[in-house]
Amino acid sequence: MSNLVEIRDLHIKARTDANRVVEIIQGVDIDIAEGEIVALIGESGSGKTTIALSVMGYQRDGCFVSEGEVRLDGHDVYAMGERERQALRGTEVSYVPQSAAAAFNPSQTIMSQVIEVSNIHGLMSPDEARAKAVELFRALTLPDPDNIGARYPHQVSGGQLQRLSAAMALIGNPRLVIFDEPTTALDVTTQIEVLRAFKSVMTQSRMAGIYVSHDLAVVAQIADRIVVLKDGEIQETGRTQQILESPTHDYTKALVAAVAPVPHTEDRAAMSAAQPVLEADGLVAGYGRLQAHGMPAVVALKDVSLELWPGRNLGVIGESGSGKSTLARCLAGLLPQVSGSVRFAGEQLAPEVKQRTKEQLRQMQIVFQLADTALNPRRPVEAILGRPLTFYHGLRGKARQNRVYELLDMVHLPRHLRSRLPGELSGGQKQRINLARALAANPSVILCDEITSALDTVVAAAILDLLKELQQALDLSYVFISHDLSTVEAICDDVMVMLNGETVERMPAAQMRHGATHEYSRLLISSVPQLDTGWLDGLEDDPALRELAQR
Repeated sequence: MSNLVEIRDLHIKARTDANRVVEIIQGVDIDIAEGEIVALIGESGSGKTTIALSVMGYQRDGCFVSEGEVRLDGHDVYAMGERERQALRGTEVSYVPQSAAAAFNPSQTIMSQVIEVSNIHGLMSPDEARAKAVELFRALTLPDPDNIGARYPHQVSGGQLQRLSAAMALIGNPRLVIFDEPTTALDVTTQIEVLRAFKSVMTQSRMAGIYVSHDLAVVAQIADRIVVLKDGEIQETGRTQQILESPTHDYTKALVAAVAPVPHTEDRAAMSAAQPVLEADGLVAGYGRLQAHGMPAVVALKDVSLELWPGRNLGVIGESGSGKSTLARCLAGLLPQVSGSVRFAGEQLAPEVKQRTKEQLRQMQIVFQLADTALNPRRPVEAILGRPLTFYHGLRGKARQNRVYELLDMVHLPRHLRSRLPGELSGGQKQRINLARALAANPSVILCDEITSALDTVVAAAILDLLKELQQALDLSYVFISHDLSTVEAICDDVMVMLNGETVERMPAAQMRHGATHEYSRLLISSVPQLDTGWLDGLEDDPALRELAQR
């Protein structure tokens, strides 16, 4: 079997803020055969995405290839002119981004963007391209595949948008597809169908793939081989089964061990407080204009209630579109509820954030799911973190700078990143800045909307440990909205399961895997990928999950 991709002694350098040149990729050698899927695994900043993008002849600002070769189908990518490289992108090699929200133009319909590659390269007629796009929508299990292309990006869920970005990458029949954390933002049930669709399309078309991920359980389902990276160097390479079952490098062993965080030990004594720190009662909310009957055009929350006690953590789980993020937006005052109430420490909060006091805003912070859209791309990290320090605490000058340093330390980021723009950070680094900004207010409650979704397993485990330490030191309480059940188990005391805007079950987190009684709860739990290469294929024999796929 011939190699489609050959990377030889690849060295990539970057220019730092201090105008120093540092080597970030150090002599990497990787081969990818035709039809083979190779996973690049490692923590944030290890060089996974940098190496993957080099196969497209693309480097981030300030980065450049200083030595080595990258060959695609025998052609040296960096010996080509830029016009030749552009001709390859979308036809020979395509890219599925980590953040679909940042990849789509909000002012154009989905269909016009999915078929754009075909139009640019003249691959087929517009009618043929639209027909093929609909086929891909159906293969990727998107709802209403015949009509979803007429919508705009903001009119579909995050999970749906991620699958649409895959359709955009696949429509040109590329020989190599680069998947950059493509299931990071997906709930577990959607992830199953997307992985199955990816695997089916790649197998049938004999496409090769580079799969960048921090999730070993996901990689186990789709990759033929794994390359483990740290600090721009290869630590270990091997067949997927060998890496998972008998890793040889200490770093690989740490990655495997971090797949399953240690379950949280709950403290029922926290409920001895006089009252919950946060309560919601009968929340009804949605989107669009109010109809004649007083309800919004799209009802996203239907009579949802919750209690969060001081020092305890509540997990909210459910698939994409279940209302989890809408609930967080209502609690934070970003989306006024149609009816129901939100109380903080017994005090009723105004529905809209602009009607709440500065102290109420300080006490409850929210960390958004998509750091790409949550952080101002034109402001450096120091300004992003400094703004809440000045707004809530009046810090300026040296005092503000010192506190920025402390916040960076808290989220395990080097202090020199303070002068970087968000676009100069990795996905995991941006998410940690997102968290640090919330911590800057010194809140009592943090609403965490998929807070670890963009982090590799080792860093995510470290962040969870940090949050536990902060909780003990600062008496924090967390609401964890997540599709990662291991994360919920690792830090939450209680769990509520949502489906179609309603709460279908509540239970202690410790009882989640074995004590769930509602059918949907059990389906969610059984949908969590296992560290087993045959797990995804084995789901075909599970009638419950087949039924889930057909819902």
